Amino acid sequence: MQKADPVVKMNNTYTILISLIVALGGFLLGFDSAVISGAVKGITVYFEMTELMLGFAVGCVVFGAMAGNIVAGPMADKFGRKKVLIVVAALFTISATWSAMATGYTEFIIARIIGGIGIGGAILIAPIYIAEIAPPKLRGSLVSFNQLNIVIGISVAYFSNYFLVNLEGESWRWMLGVEAIPALIYFLSLWTVPRSPRWLILKLNKVELAQKTLQKIGGDAYAEGTIAEIQRGIDKKEEKGKLSDIFKSKYATIMIIALGIAFFQQITGINAVFYYAPTIFEQAGGSTDSSFLQAIVVGLTNLVFTLVAIWLIDRLGRKPLLLIGTSFMTIALIMAAMAFNNATYDFSETTLSKIGDTQIKNALIDLEGKSFNSQAALFAEIEPKLNQEQFLDFKRNQITNFIQINATLVLIAILLYVASFAISLGPVMWTLLSEIFPNKIKGIAISVVGFFNSLVSFSVTQVFPWELSSLGPTATFGIYALLSFCAILFVYKFVIETKGKTLEEVEELLIRK
Repeated sequence: MQKADPVVKMNNTYTILISLIVALGGFLLGFDSAVISGAVKGITVYFEMTELMLGFAVGCVVFGAMAGNIVAGPMADKFGRKKVLIVVAALFTISATWSAMATGYTEFIIARIIGGIGIGGAILIAPIYIAEIAPPKLRGSLVSFNQLNIVIGISVAYFSNYFLVNLEGESWRWMLGVEAIPALIYFLSLWTVPRSPRWLILKLNKVELAQKTLQKIGGDAYAEGTIAEIQRGIDKKEEKGKLSDIFKSKYATIMIIALGIAFFQQITGINAVFYYAPTIFEQAGGSTDSSFLQAIVVGLTNLVFTLVAIWLIDRLGRKPLLLIGTSFMTIALIMAAMAFNNATYDFSETTLSKIGDTQIKNALIDLEGKSFNSQAALFAEIEPKLNQEQFLDFKRNQITNFIQINATLVLIAILLYVASFAISLGPVMWTLLSEIFPNKIKGIAISVVGFFNSLVSFSVTQVFPWELSSLGPTATFGIYALLSFCAILFVYKFVIETKGKTLEEVEELLIRK
């Protein structure tokens, strides 16, 4: 049977509209991930957090995401992609409202974890839904809508934080609470989208209902051809996949690609940069206002280059984008490490006068005229002079008064890093994950890989504040540069190209006979 002519028959407007609505989950995911960066100082003071408590408060959403990862795939297989996404939208709404109103640390953590469950569901199920309704020639771009909305959400969160940071009172509550508005819009919008045609046929055998949606997408010929292709997969009479199936040798290539990309997407530090962007720029000597403004620039860079990725992903392909992006990520991280390595910490009458705490100032007054070439040497010198609370205050709030660094180089390095991530590991990972799993194991496999991705993300965000204060920014960015170089080697060795192939063709290419 001949395939329909996509130029003449395809109703791209309808498909794009559905994809944009579903991808609003990506917006909430991005907003939820980045908005905490502006609230860090406020919640630290209000809840009287230590560094580890702060790391957990920022990273605890990943525990929720892990739970969301575990249940979202099987639930989406059983109840449908659409129903799971509606629940996700409700969770985002509850989390935003509750975290903004929290009065205790434990309560705040619970509210954040609920939002994390929403993140875990949205990040897995939205790309699957879009991949299942998208024609092959548009699939890469449409799935990337989800990543585009993630970075729009990040950018909007940075803008929102910038305009709310100077509100009188507890501005962090407003920062966290405004997310409830887009979450409610998402909840209402999802009721207008159809159920996945592939899911309708595979799970409910509702061919006629699926056909109506496919006809809206591409006309009669496209609907008939797609249904025939789906039914050929059913005719293989494969039983429902189990957790043990993903460890079978025939799926080894798929799982190596999926787990490897999921690992390198997070271990190279992207969420640490997004969560702590203002903190990084303050470490580079910026004021609070300028660091929030620079965070906005980071968000906009992410947005622009995600648009570039969407334009290139179905033209250039997945693997070339990954190789280009990870290469420039490595260069950028080396630049950041070098900038901090060349920094000095100078004590003068001017810099000492900027310390607001009189006791800390008096304890360090004898350091006037001294200069330190590393953060480690500085901390070794001042720690004996201060009590634990004063030392913690110095590391968090006072160190930026003394650093002399090429702040422009740091900004360029971070922007290059974010741009490189935005054209590669950001959108391409989720596109690949929506393409490479066969229907038999798709639900369980994408949950396992999503859980693993979230676990790595939590590990990075949990230790990042400790890394900055204990290892110093030089070693921190150096470690990420080494891991990014390893990502280049992995992509070159293992990742295959899926551009222009149907989901069934990708399955035949990857499964070992």
